[in-house]
Amino acid sequence: MPTSGNPAGSGARTHVIVIHRWRDRYAHYETYVDHTTSHVTYVTTEVGVPGVPPTAAGVEVVRATDDLAEVRAATDRLAARFGRPAAVVALKEDDLLIAAHLRAEWGLPGATVADLLPFRDKLEMTRRVADAGLPVPAFAAVSAPGEVDAFAARHGWPLVLKPTRSSSSEGVRVLRGPDDLAGVDFAADGPLLAQAHVPDPIYHVDGLYRDGRLEIWTASRYVNDCLGFRDGAPLGSVEEDEPAVLDAIGIWSGRFLGALTTTSTVFHLEVFAGVREDGTVRCTFLEVGARVGGAEVPFVWRDVHRYDLMEAAFALQLGEQPAKPERAAEGIGGWLLIPAPAERPCRITAITPLVGLVPGLYAESLLTPGEVLPAADAYYEHVGGRFRFSGATSLEVEQAIRGAAAAFRVTAQPCTPGGADSNTTAGEHV
Repeated sequence: MPTSGNPAGSGARTHVIVIHRWRDRYAHYETYVDHTTSHVTYVTTEVGVPGVPPTAAGVEVVRATDDLAEVRAATDRLAARFGRPAAVVALKEDDLLIAAHLRAEWGLPGATVADLLPFRDKLEMTRRVADAGLPVPAFAAVSAPGEVDAFAARHGWPLVLKPTRSSSSEGVRVLRGPDDLAGVDFAADGPLLAQAHVPDPIYHVDGLYRDGRLEIWTASRYVNDCLGFRDGAPLGSVEEDEPAVLDAIGIWSGRFLGALTTTSTVFHLEVFAGVREDGTVRCTFLEVGARVGGAEVPFVWRDVHRYDLMEAAFALQLGEQPAKPERAAEGIGGWLLIPAPAERPCRITAITPLVGLVPGLYAESLLTPGEVLPAADAYYEHVGGRFRFSGATSLEVEQAIRGAAAAFRVTAQPCTPGGADSNTTAGEHV
């Protein structure tokens, strides 16, 4: 379902700038816009260079793609070479606002900063959902230990403390009591959001929201959780097949998104969903992004459901509408991430491929011994191992995920950013 190779709608050779940071093929850019009839240029990091299509008209390498001044200078250089851009696209969450600022400066179509702020600022999004009368955990903005203590006095321990604009659970803490405040640097961590702890399972909901409804979507339950992954535990996800849970999540997800936008968007929404004693399902908002889900979500959607959410997001940033899904999502997908076996950057010393050994495991993304796992910003990409699954039921896929997590082994030797090995003992993930 390729989009137009001429987003400006004219017969001239157009210039499309893509802000990019992945090494792997999370996005198939060359199928979204014709690189032979348009000048498609890229602003990327050194780690992301291998992920740029070889047909790119030009590439500018920057230190960080979420540095507005640096990326603006790079896009200015590309515009000087290839003409005024007709579109600026960024698909990674941390780069969305950068692209929006640049689109505003160039007068280009696509989501604006105002459109995206409710999806990037966790305090703002939670306020909007709460103001719509929808269920959210108790929350408050906090900037000092005394404010956290006051919040806990009202809502109890444990509680969750998080930066308002982080991604991949960076900076998120579960505080079990007042003593845990000792490790919080309020000055360095910036504005923080305190939320009451909710014990229900966490689901991520992914898809396309258009015309006030979920046009195509899946709901997936985390196996372990994102915060635990930062502490060294495997992170998995299995798509849900229980009708009552899906019905409730679908209804509430549409309401949550409706509280934040009236425009079309791809989305990655997280909700708490717990089954009450009477069998009804309680849904509570957690957070949402106006972007494709991370980890293996875009791969599973293409492989299992035959719909490219990255292409849908790309089309929206060209000012176009994504193609309609040809059929409803079928089959059950899932994924597994294994943490880095040592502090990044590290050189892989041993690894055990699993495809063909675990039923339902259909793809894996692994480094080979001798390769370096970089300390890159695409956090869920550069890990110890990435695996994708499909099956007939949620139970079948979850069993495969747990089996793979138990069977996988990877070891690594820490090294310097330039690639030289250190004398630190090798790490291992079991």
